[in-house]
Amino acid sequence: MNKVISATASNGSLGRLDRKAPVVRMTRRLLIYAAAIFFIFGPLSSLVLWSLAEKWFWPNPFPNAWGFKYWNQVFEGKMLASLGLSFVIAIVVTLLCLVLTVPLSYLIARNRLPLKHIILLLFLLPQAFPQLPVFTNAMVFLYRFDLVGTLTGLTLIHLVGAIVFSVWTLVSVFQSVAESMEEASYMLGGGKVYTFFHVVLPMATPGIIAGSLLVFLYSLDEFTGSLLIGAPFHITMPVFMYNAANGYEMQVASVTSVLLMIPGIVLLFFLQRFMRSEYLAAFGRV
Repeated sequence: MNKVISATASNGSLGRLDRKAPVVRMTRRLLIYAAAIFFIFGPLSSLVLWSLAEKWFWPNPFPNAWGFKYWNQVFEGKMLASLGLSFVIAIVVTLLCLVLTVPLSYLIARNRLPLKHIILLLFLLPQAFPQLPVFTNAMVFLYRFDLVGTLTGLTLIHLVGAIVFSVWTLVSVFQSVAESMEEASYMLGGGKVYTFFHVVLPMATPGIIAGSLLVFLYSLDEFTGSLLIGAPFHITMPVFMYNAANGYEMQVASVTSVLLMIPGIVLLFFLQRFMRSEYLAAFGRV
C-alpha cells in the first residue's frame, strides 16, 4: 500500500514538473529576448529620442518638447547633397570592386598559387592597423598626384578598405562552388570563359550579391578616409554627422545617424537572405 502511495505521489510531482517546464522555457526565452532588445536597441533608441527632441533639459529622463524641427532643418540644409554623394560613392566603389575582385578572387580560389596565404594576408594589411595612420599615409601618396579633395581620390580611398571585404568574401564564395560542375562543363565541350560565365557565375551570384552588400555598407559608413581626403570639398554623410556632433548639434547628428542606420538595417536583411553557410565554411580557407 505504501509503495502504491509513493508511486502515485512521484507521478504527481513529475506531472507538475512537466507542466512547469514549458513555462520555465518560455520565461527563459523572454528574458533572453528582453536582454537582447535592451543591449541592441537601447543605445539606438537614444538616437531616436534625440532626433525628436526640440528641448531636453537635465534631469528630465525624456525630452521636454517633441517635434520634427530638426528633421526639417536637416532636409532643408546640405544633408541631401551629402546623402546623395555617399550613395553615389558607395555604388561606384561597389561596381569597381566587382570588376576588380571577381576575376582575381576566382583565380585565387581555383589555382595553386605560390604563397597564396601571403597574398590573402596582404589584402588584410589595411585592416590590420589603425585606420588613421593607414589613411594618412595614403593621403600623402594621393597628394603627389593632386587627388586630395577630388571625387577620384575619395573613391580610391574607399577602395583601400572595400577590396579587403570583397576579396576575402568572394574567395570563399568561389571555393564553395563545386569544381566538379566546371569539370562537367569542360567534358561537354565548354571552354574556360563559357564555363566561368555560364556555370560558375550563376552558382556564385548569391555570394557575389552578399559581398557587394558588405562593400556598399562599408563605403556608405566610411569616415576616416572621407574626412582626410574628401573634406571640406566633398562632405559625405558620416563626415556631415561628425561636423554636427563636433558643433554640439546633437539633434542634427542624431537625425543623420538615424538616416545612415536605415539603409544599413535594410541591406543587412538582404545580406542574411543571400549569405549561405557554405560561404562561411569556406571563409579563410586557402
